[in-house]
Amino acid sequence: MPSSTQKGGLKDPEWASLFFKDDPEEVFCDLHEIGHGSFGAVYFARNSFSNEVVAIKKMSYNGKQTTEKWQDIIKEVKFLEQLRHPNTIEYKGCYLKDNTAWCFSAVLHMLRFHKKPLQEVEIAAITHGALLGLAYLHSHNMIHRDVKAGNILLTEPGQVKLADFGSASIASPANSFVGTPYWMAPEVILAMDEGQYEGKVDIWSLGITCIELAERKPPLFNMNAMSALYHIAQNDSPTLQSNEWSDAFRSFVDYCLLKLPQDRPSSAELLRHEFVRRERPLRVLIDLIQRTKDAVRELDNLQYRKMKKILYQEKHNGPMGESQEDEEDGDQAGCKMNSLGSNHSIPSTSVSTGSQNSSVNSLQEVQDDSCSELHHDYDSTLESSTHHKKVPNTRRNLHCAQNVTRQIHEHEQENELREQMSGYKRMRRQHQKQLIALENKLKAEIDEHRLKLQKELETHANNAFIELEKLAKKHAIQTDKEELNKKKTQKEMEHAMLIRQDESTQELEHRQLKTLQKLRMDLIRLQHQTELENQIEYNNRRERELHRKHVLELRQQPKNLKAMELQIKKQFQDTCKVQTKQYKALRHHQLEVTPKSEHKTVLKALKDEQTRKLAILAERYEQSINEMMASQALRLDEAQEAECQALRQQLQQEMELLNAYQSKIKIQTEAQHEREQQKLEQKVSLRRAHLEQKIEEELASLQKERTDRIKHLLDRHEREIDAFDMESLRMGFNNLGALDFPKDDYR
Repeated sequence: MPSSTQKGGLKDPEWASLFFKDDPEEVFCDLHEIGHGSFGAVYFARNSFSNEVVAIKKMSYNGKQTTEKWQDIIKEVKFLEQLRHPNTIEYKGCYLKDNTAWCFSAVLHMLRFHKKPLQEVEIAAITHGALLGLAYLHSHNMIHRDVKAGNILLTEPGQVKLADFGSASIASPANSFVGTPYWMAPEVILAMDEGQYEGKVDIWSLGITCIELAERKPPLFNMNAMSALYHIAQNDSPTLQSNEWSDAFRSFVDYCLLKLPQDRPSSAELLRHEFVRRERPLRVLIDLIQRTKDAVRELDNLQYRKMKKILYQEKHNGPMGESQEDEEDGDQAGCKMNSLGSNHSIPSTSVSTGSQNSSVNSLQEVQDDSCSELHHDYDSTLESSTHHKKVPNTRRNLHCAQNVTRQIHEHEQENELREQMSGYKRMRRQHQKQLIALENKLKAEIDEHRLKLQKELETHANNAFIELEKLAKKHAIQTDKEELNKKKTQKEMEHAMLIRQDESTQELEHRQLKTLQKLRMDLIRLQHQTELENQIEYNNRRERELHRKHVLELRQQPKNLKAMELQIKKQFQDTCKVQTKQYKALRHHQLEVTPKSEHKTVLKALKDEQTRKLAILAERYEQSINEMMASQALRLDEAQEAECQALRQQLQQEMELLNAYQSKIKIQTEAQHEREQQKLEQKVSLRRAHLEQKIEEELASLQKERTDRIKHLLDRHEREIDAFDMESLRMGFNNLGALDFPKDDYR
C-alpha cells in the first residue's frame, strides 16, 4: 500500500504511472450499481466530458490485509495494461480516490441464462470466442486461472470477451492455489504438494464451463466446496449427463477434461476441433442477447405492475382484499422461486503470495432462471440521460436494486465458507513457506559442510606437500625409502580422513532427511486435523439448518390441522342438519298415525332417539379429529426422520471421502519418504564406492611409484658397479674380489 494516497496521485513514480491523476467523482456521473461481491462493486456510469458510457469496478484496499489488497490491485492493473486482443476486455484506465481504485472499461453485457440450458450452437459460439482469448493469453505465457461462465462477457454485436483477471498469472508455469473450487483443475489442487502447472488448467476450467452452460451448473455443485476439491483430485473426470448432445460436443468436453495435463490439448489444438469449427449462424449470439433482453423486459413489466399496484393501494389507504393478497402472494412466490433457483454463487479463492485473493476474487452467479438479466437496459437509460441529464427511471433502478440486494445477501451468506477456505489456503501457503525455508536452510548447511571438508582436505594436502618438499631437499636420493614410507603414511592418513568425512556427511544427510520428513508429516497431520474440523463444522451447520427447517414445519402444522378440522366440522354440521330434517319429518308422520292420547309418549321416544344419534355423531366427530391429528403428526415425523437420515448418510459419505483422501495423501507422503530414503542410501553407497575406488587407485599409483624408484636405483647401482669393475681392470685390479653388498628391500 502506498504511504500516502493523494487525490488522483501517488508519490511512488512507478505506481503513479499506472493511475490517472484526476478526481474520478468529477470525471464520472450517474453511477448505477449492477453487481456486488467481496472484491467491491461494479457500476455503470457516464463520462462527464465525453458522455461515453463505461463500466467501473471499485476495489477498496482499506481494512484488513491492506498491503495484500494493494499489491493485488497493482498486479491486476499491470496485467490489464498488457491485454490487446478482441476476445479480452478493453481496459481504459484506473483512478485512485479515498483508498479505493476505480478501474473502468468499455460497457459489456454479463449474460445470465434462462431456466432452459443453452443450445449447442450457442455453447459452441461462446466456447470458440473464449478459446481465442485463452490462446492469446497462453501464447504470452499468461494463465487466466478462473475461467467460468460468470467471467465470459458478450458485446452488443455478439463478440465473446474474457473478464475478471484478478486471479490471473503473468508467469507460466505457476504453483499457487488459485481459482473457484468447482472449476479447478486437479493439478491446481495438488500444485503445492506435487509441483507446478501451466496454461492447460484453463482448458480444464473451459470443459467444466461447457458442462455448466449445458446443464445450468458445474459438476459437484450440490456438494460442499471442500468435498468437491477432494472429488476433483481423486475421482474420474466428469462428463455430460444428457444423451441429447452431439458426439462432437461430448468429444470436445472429454478432450478438455483429460485427467493428466500432458494428455490435455492446448488452446491452439482445441481451435481445430470439429465442435468449434463446424458452421453456425452468424447471428447466433445476437439472437441469444435479444432473447435475454425480452426476458428482462418482461420481468421489468411485471415488477412495474406490482409496484404500481402497491403505490395505488397505499394512495387510497385501503387494505387489500383477500383475493388481491392471494394474487400478490402468488406473484411474489413465483418470482421468489425463480430467484432461489438461481442463487448458485461461489467465491473464487486464491492463496498466491501477498494476494488479496486469499479471501475472494469475485462473486459471480453461475446461472439465473427467469429472473436472469442482461445489463443492456441501462445503456438506453444512460443514453437518454446524456440528453436530458436525468437519472434512470424507477423501473430500471428497482430491478437493478433488487439484483444488487440479492447479491449482497448471497455475499453475506458465503462469509462463513469463505473464512474457512481462506484459513485453509493461508495454512497451506504457510506450510509451503516452512518447507521451502527448511530446505534452503538444510541446503546451505550441507554446502557449508562440504566447503569446510574441502578446505580441511586442501589444507592437509598443502601441509603434506610442504613436508615432502622439505624432506626431498634434506635427504635427496638417500632418503627415497623414507620419502616413500612417509607418502604411504600420509596417504593412509588421508584415506582415513576421507572415510571419516564420508561417514560424517552420511550422518548429516540422514539427520537432515529425518528432520525434513518429520516436519512434513507434522504439517500434513495439522492440515488433516484442520480439514476434519472444517468438515465437522460443516456437518453441524447442515444439521442445525435441517433442525430449524423441521421446527418451522412444526410451527406451520397447526394451520393445516385447523383447516382440516374445519372441514370435518362442516361435514358434521351438515350431517346434523340432515338428521334434524329427518326427525321433523318422522315426528310429523308419527303424530298423524298415532292417537292424540299417545302423542306425548311418542314425542318423548323420538326425542330420546334423536339425542342418542346426535351423541353418536359427536363421538364420531371427536374420533375423526383425533385420527386426523395423529395421522398428520405421524406423516410429518416420518418425513422429518427420512430427511435426517438422508442428511446423515450424505455427511457420512463426505466424511468417509475426506478420510480416504487424507489416507491417500498420508500413504503418498510415506512412499515419498521411502523413495527419499532409498535415494539417499543409493547416493551414499555410490559415493562410498567412488571413494574406495579412489583409495585403491592412489595406493596402486603409490606402489607403482615405489617399484619404479627401486628399479631405477638398482639399475643405477649396477651401472656404477660395472663402471667400477671396468676401471679396476684398467688399473690392474682384476684379481680383486667384488664385494657382494646386500640389496636393500625398499618395498
